[in-house]
Amino acid sequence: MDNSINHKVTYWDEKSSVSRQHKLLGEEPLSIRVEGKPYSVVMRTPGDEMQHVAGFCLGEGIVDAPDDFQSLAFCDGEDTNVVTVTLKESRRDKIPHLLDRRGFISQTSCGLCGKELVKDLYQIIQPLEDDRKIDIKMALSRLKQLSIHQPLRDKTSASHAAALYNSDFELLSVAEDVGRHNALDKSIGKVFLDRKLQNASLLILSSRISYELVQKAARARIPVILAMSRPTSLAVELASQLNITLACIAQKPGLYIFCQPHRLL
Repeated sequence: MDNSINHKVTYWDEKSSVSRQHKLLGEEPLSIRVEGKPYSVVMRTPGDEMQHVAGFCLGEGIVDAPDDFQSLAFCDGEDTNVVTVTLKESRRDKIPHLLDRRGFISQTSCGLCGKELVKDLYQIIQPLEDDRKIDIKMALSRLKQLSIHQPLRDKTSASHAAALYNSDFELLSVAEDVGRHNALDKSIGKVFLDRKLQNASLLILSSRISYELVQKAARARIPVILAMSRPTSLAVELASQLNITLACIAQKPGLYIFCQPHRLL
């Protein structure tokens, strides 16, 4: 799906100005309804809506497994900007505190920060016990190759990407979106719905590593995160407590590893 739009721009270089066509990345709201009630609205690049919502629900704690969904569907057949989530009764009974909230602010949305948040998330999400090892040179090569999986970025220079690999460095999924959180939700959602999330060992991000992305990775039980940009202090603190390896590309050839370096051989 080509989610780019042609737009005429004026290019000026101090000597002259000319008209050119540029590609703009598509952006539209996605309304997520859970059990018939509005739950969240996110701005995203259209496409992969079901996988996006599945990954979002996993990150929020609404589901733990694909079988927790009774259904995932568009509100009507033609409107792809509203997705409705129906849960099985056994799952609804486990999360009344989430479903009964009013004025809900997503746990994984932008804008929340602070030491108390890390403490609260640490109580909700169990640290990873998985200490599988991966080859650091191979991991770095996948980070450097991320751009080949970003056709929208090539056209628009405006999208983020998230890619998941198994321990043999086979690509499990990749997604692009105007929002880095959305790209990760989509990428996780694809593997989650295919029931292969347990195989995900390495997450590659085009963006900086924020605490929200660490939280989503922890919910998906992904042990290693590599990114093009550095993590925030809150991301490192949360990853340290949840036993997740964080690293980013260094200014000189190599990686900066911020926590849990034992997984990178």
